[in-house]
Amino acid sequence: MKMINLGELRKFLVKAKKDTYAGDGEEVTPQRPGFRELEFEEGDWNYRDSYVGFFMAPGQEVVRYQGEPVWTMAYSGGMKPVLRDNFDFSKETFEFLKRALLHIPENAPYRGPLGEWSDRKGWLYENDIVDVNDITDFRGFESIWFTPDGESPEIGQEAVFHQTYMGGLVLPK
Repeated sequence: MKMINLGELRKFLVKAKKDTYAGDGEEVTPQRPGFRELEFEEGDWNYRDSYVGFFMAPGQEVVRYQGEPVWTMAYSGGMKPVLRDNFDFSKETFEFLKRALLHIPENAPYRGPLGEWSDRKGWLYENDIVDVNDITDFRGFESIWFTPDGESPEIGQEAVFHQTYMGGLVLPK
């Protein structure tokens, strides 16, 4: 395995994620039929986000350094079951998610900001690391909470969106 600088990896992930899904990046030809894929390249680094679905959209992100896979993250989740036929509300939820993902922290470059975040009344993004917070090995859970009356959602109410994620370095033989 090629030796990589973890600080460079963190910075690259922040740029790549802001330039792809969170930043409404252009889709590329998918490597797997039926999937949607976004890609970002900078120098020796390459990032590809590959996902399938809409209301439930599992996916995988892979970072390559000098052509070899060095880091990956899998994610799965989506809209609350009773909302999976509400396209307009789901689209609004995903737009809020994208805005949250633009606030990705360099010290935990997996999804959006850690803890709670919001930029509009009635909506709340929450991201918690549920295991080790280390770019080499991590697990987390994110949720979006919504209250139609515009009041601040309280944790403990039911989320409209949830997703788990996990990943870390690729360690070959």
